[in-house]
Amino acid sequence: MRNIFVIVNVTAWVVMLLLSFKWPNIIWFSLLLLPISLVGLYDMNQTKHAIRRNFPFVGRGRWVMEYLRPFLRQYFFESETDGVPVSRMFRSVIYQRAKGAQDAVPYGTKLDTQAVGYEWIGHSLAAIHANKETPRQRIDVGGPDCLKPYSASVFNISAMSYGSLSGNAIEALNKGAKKGGFYHNTGEGSVSPSHLKHGGDLVWQIGTGYFGCRTADGGFDGDSFAKTAIKDNIKMIEIKLSQGAKPGHGGILPADKNTIEIAQIRQVEPGTRVDSPPVHSAFSTPLEMMHFIKQLRGLSGGKPIGFKLCIGRKSEFIALCKAMVETKIQPDFITVDGGEGGTGAAPLEYSNSVGMPLREALVFVVDVLVGFGLKKDIRVIASGKTFTGFHLVKNLALGADMCNSARGMMVALGCIQSLICHTNECPTGIATQNPALASGLVVGDKATRIARFHKETVFSTFDLVSSAGLSNPNQLNRSHIYRRVSQTEIKRYDEIYPNLSGGCLLQENCQSDLFAQEMKESSAESFMPKQYVVEGQSGLEKVAS
Repeated sequence: MRNIFVIVNVTAWVVMLLLSFKWPNIIWFSLLLLPISLVGLYDMNQTKHAIRRNFPFVGRGRWVMEYLRPFLRQYFFESETDGVPVSRMFRSVIYQRAKGAQDAVPYGTKLDTQAVGYEWIGHSLAAIHANKETPRQRIDVGGPDCLKPYSASVFNISAMSYGSLSGNAIEALNKGAKKGGFYHNTGEGSVSPSHLKHGGDLVWQIGTGYFGCRTADGGFDGDSFAKTAIKDNIKMIEIKLSQGAKPGHGGILPADKNTIEIAQIRQVEPGTRVDSPPVHSAFSTPLEMMHFIKQLRGLSGGKPIGFKLCIGRKSEFIALCKAMVETKIQPDFITVDGGEGGTGAAPLEYSNSVGMPLREALVFVVDVLVGFGLKKDIRVIASGKTFTGFHLVKNLALGADMCNSARGMMVALGCIQSLICHTNECPTGIATQNPALASGLVVGDKATRIARFHKETVFSTFDLVSSAGLSNPNQLNRSHIYRRVSQTEIKRYDEIYPNLSGGCLLQENCQSDLFAQEMKESSAESFMPKQYVVEGQSGLEKVAS
């Protein structure tokens, strides 16, 4: 192919010289052939890419097609149910509801109702009319030790940090939350001026990097925490143990997003990549974590304190519950993040293969809390691919009290799923710190879209609940949702995930039947299972020995 390129190139120059008797024509042909010739000669002699050496100039078409492939697929070839991680069907309904456009679909479902995994809610012949203007139920968050309980919406903005998102995006989310009366989780990047500007309710997330409440060596600073935690629009505090995109890994802030302003907010060095540690330094055992919760509750003036996690080894969550029972200290809420979640940058292996999916994790957490007699005082928040009313209904039926959404809110902001969030080149101005790109996002317009998407999604949730003959989502249970488990068999959620009786895990005769192995492995003194805990050795050292 290289010889063919040389022959064709030389022939083209010869033909041009023979046929072009006027100097202007020679110049125009030269302008066309000269760049091609130079690029081809460079490709023939470079050593980095075999395709370009073997197919000079023409081989570059491979990278052109690779660059165009996602755009061509998304806009020309993708069906309504295709597209990952968010299908076109869900992106479309989010756009429509955010804009206040018609969101009804004609001609029936595009889903395969005979496919294994198809799910639906059982409607009732005693359905209730859902009025769009009826005030929606709020969920009170705050256990016996909470002095300042918070009344939350059933649907809220999940954790996304300033740094991962632009200042304009954060402002729009918070202003939308203020308009719609729901909360906005700050993410682990601390509380920024963009979070505070419009006065929307905030959940301040404290990650392993302790950004915003950090000592010089990266530890937890109680005095710094207290100064921020007492702010009026910070309604709850969330300790992030792990997140769906990269559980057990820690957050990542790319260097090109770490501006001087963000570095000051996070109390780190600007222009550097910031990797949050995989674990907390303020506590190392379940018992210590409960006392850390008590400490934060005191420093914040009695505000609700909770934690967020993606479920990994089941015995570790049971160890937390044992610590709650032993210390009589418990969180006011627990956010369960599915392994399929995550708006931030993460290694492929973590995104694909680490962490329990939301449905199984949610069932497990709810069942264990019920089994230990803790669920009555602890609100459970579900987070992971929540875009429509039916997504909320499924999570609520499994035992969640409310839901958070990150990617749904990003799409409502105008995200086009270009999947370059980690490059600082987001074309919509959402996931970037480039001022030129961020300025394209108009805060007032996008805030209205966020508030409208929330309102329409909450209404669709209550509408579905009304169709089941219920007046409130808290009446949902596992008997209301059906799932096709084979071509010939359908089961209700309560048949797939049987309910536990309250307090049964506190009884000896129950432990032999339910979570027996996890109960045996777990201890309030350690996150690691008992068989890996040897005095003076870590879990890895024990395995190696």
